[in-house]
Amino acid sequence: MAFSNAPTELINCHKRTIEVDEEQKQNQFLQWARLILPWLTPGELANVSLTCRTLSQISKSITLSRSLDASRSVENFPIPFHNAADKTPYAYFIYTPSQIIPPPCPAQFPPRQFWASTNAAADAESNSSLSRLGFDSVSLVCESDESESGCDCEECFEVGLGDGVFGCPCFSGLEDVGIVSECGPSCGCGSECGNRLTQRGISVRLKIVRSVNKGWGLYADQFIKQGQFICEYAGELLTTKEARRRQQIYDGLASSPRNSSALLVIREHLPSGKACLRMNIDATRIGNIARFINHSCDGGNLSTTLVRSSGSILPRLCFFASKDIKEGEELAFSYGEIRARPRGLPCYCGSTSCFGILPSENT
Repeated sequence: MAFSNAPTELINCHKRTIEVDEEQKQNQFLQWARLILPWLTPGELANVSLTCRTLSQISKSITLSRSLDASRSVENFPIPFHNAADKTPYAYFIYTPSQIIPPPCPAQFPPRQFWASTNAAADAESNSSLSRLGFDSVSLVCESDESESGCDCEECFEVGLGDGVFGCPCFSGLEDVGIVSECGPSCGCGSECGNRLTQRGISVRLKIVRSVNKGWGLYADQFIKQGQFICEYAGELLTTKEARRRQQIYDGLASSPRNSSALLVIREHLPSGKACLRMNIDATRIGNIARFINHSCDGGNLSTTLVRSSGSILPRLCFFASKDIKEGEELAFSYGEIRARPRGLPCYCGSTSCFGILPSENT
């Protein structure tokens, strides 16, 4: 009898083998999908979701996780998107928490970034991609390749404590020209130093909200006291020639609300008063949540301050609360006073002093 049942057992064994193989293939397919799909743009993700139910479910999960945190878990708090104006779940861009210098050849620049769930594996992958985007602070060095500046303090104090104990040298010398000085990478103090306020990431809860007229804007998701640090303006540091080239492209696309640019020109007047340092920061494709801060003709509720870390050549543009900000209030600052284009983009700031046109100048 056992021999007569042998063909049936063989058939059943073959079926089980096929089922196991199919299950393994399905698991392998899901693993690859979860690795590849988070690198896709919204358009690519939408096309993939049409191919089968499994990929559609994964795509929806990725879209949801992206809408829950614009910062890819890089910042101290998640920064979600909220949209009651249309069906756009989030704004797609490459996130960097600091200024970056793009390589000379644009083709070498990583055009994609892992952006999916908030689990540990995804976070590690996201942070890995961010580290490839970022760069170390540009420091002044001597012939021995050691930093020319930086304090040796274990704890930094702004003023002398008496008994021969003097204040940290990183505090002095720049406040009178509108620049705040902080300890830098070559200083002896650690990351918890009180003179590294703007270097510990975003420490207030924020959210990105979409409106019909303005598009995306940055809002407070908690009460923020006057003087609190909000964020820095992060993006690509460009040469003036490249900034002008990109601005021409952005001007040609400006008629579409989906193609708003975030190229900011900063001029730092040097102590001599005879020259200024120009910085071009483009957060249009690569930046942080500061790219969503809208203009207000009355100056808004944010103040801008140039912050230079000890030993760094270039300062960073940082935003602080210029007044107490209520939860749910939009964050805004003035883009400037110059309106070089009479037919510029309309302004929807809603302030009593609104000019009706956004500031613009020739880059």
